[in-house]
Amino acid sequence: MAKLTAEQRIERCHVQLMKHPNFCLFSGLFMIGKVSVSDEVETAVTNGLEVEYGREFVDMLNDKALAFLVLHENMHKAYRHMVVWQGLYKKNANLANMACDFVINLQLQEYDPKGEVIELPTDENGETIGCIDEEFRGMDAHQVFLLLEKKLGPNYGKRKIKVLRGVTVECDDPNADGGGEGDGDGDGDEESDGDNPYGKPMDKHDWEGASSMSEKEVSDNAKEIESALRQGAILAGKMKGNLSRDIQELLTPKIDWKEALRDFIKTSTQGKDQSTWKRLHKRYIGMDIIMPSSYDEKIGSIVIAVDTSGSIGGAELAQFLGEVKSICDEVSPERIDLLYWDTEVASHETYSNNELAGLIESTKAKGGGGTDPVCVPKYIKKKQLVPECVIMLTDGYINKQKDSDWQLNMPVLWCIKGNPRFDVKVVGKVVHIE
Repeated sequence: MAKLTAEQRIERCHVQLMKHPNFCLFSGLFMIGKVSVSDEVETAVTNGLEVEYGREFVDMLNDKALAFLVLHENMHKAYRHMVVWQGLYKKNANLANMACDFVINLQLQEYDPKGEVIELPTDENGETIGCIDEEFRGMDAHQVFLLLEKKLGPNYGKRKIKVLRGVTVECDDPNADGGGEGDGDGDGDEESDGDNPYGKPMDKHDWEGASSMSEKEVSDNAKEIESALRQGAILAGKMKGNLSRDIQELLTPKIDWKEALRDFIKTSTQGKDQSTWKRLHKRYIGMDIIMPSSYDEKIGSIVIAVDTSGSIGGAELAQFLGEVKSICDEVSPERIDLLYWDTEVASHETYSNNELAGLIESTKAKGGGGTDPVCVPKYIKKKQLVPECVIMLTDGYINKQKDSDWQLNMPVLWCIKGNPRFDVKVVGKVVHIE
């Protein structure tokens, strides 16, 4: 019997997984994006949509290990890792890669704890290929990233040893995740990542390819992935398969955060219709009827408090402030008090109504310490600010909040970025930003 090619084995693997109750959930994902095999790829690589497998790697895997690899790549699709965690990638690509892989591999292990259908790949020496460790079970990628950052250091993998004209030097490497070719100035180079107690990575992640997609492509891909998962969930239900809590959370209907923010500001800052006899109503004067005219009382100030200690990057900040600005153009507040905070308010910028147009260009975020949102209400009380409402932008990795600290007598909205499992009880409303 002729040996199957890597392409044929992957196709057969797709079919077998689609027939299995616990893995039929991913059936639709197998059809999304181009799947190919390359002689140049070491293991596998994905941009969160397309997957490219290394021919030699596929050939060395048994069927169970190949099934694990295929599901691993499609889990990246399901969670849209290359889009959702761009902020982590920009901080440290190596740690972001590992964090996403830990989450996926532990969850796949839960799908088949006895290893009847899938198993982690191993190398020729029998050593496991892939990041897996029980200490990270139940965490999301950001939580794992923070622990890895603490254990391995924030600069893990960011330095490379390069040989320049016979002299060994250290230099910053923008391609520290192994996806690039270096700067082209040396005779050779080798990575200097330090000790890694977590084993070999299973695949590479094309973060740059994901970031180059247009907003429309990202949106269309997200809808296609969600639709595929919903169809898979229906199939899993019919086949009495397993549907993890994490996938169930993915399929929970999401609130449009922009609409929620818009509604919150408009509801909280309604201008009040007032009547005045100083200006008579022009419509009735011609009818010899004297009536007072009405006018809209000016909306006061809005406090926007931005967490500068977590994963809120420049792009996310610009997106958020841009949306707030467009809403403020509609409700026309007298001013915005923009607070940047970590364990204390590090910066306070004030923008009057006619200065809002230049807010995004002129603002300068400050901070970078720990995280303690209680500093915001304390600052508001100390400075005797009387805003119409308070908007908190944070990654949500905060301690339990005391109601007594938030007795501001004004509406508060928490906009949580990149923390879908946020469950801290806070005063006010909560909306999640994707």
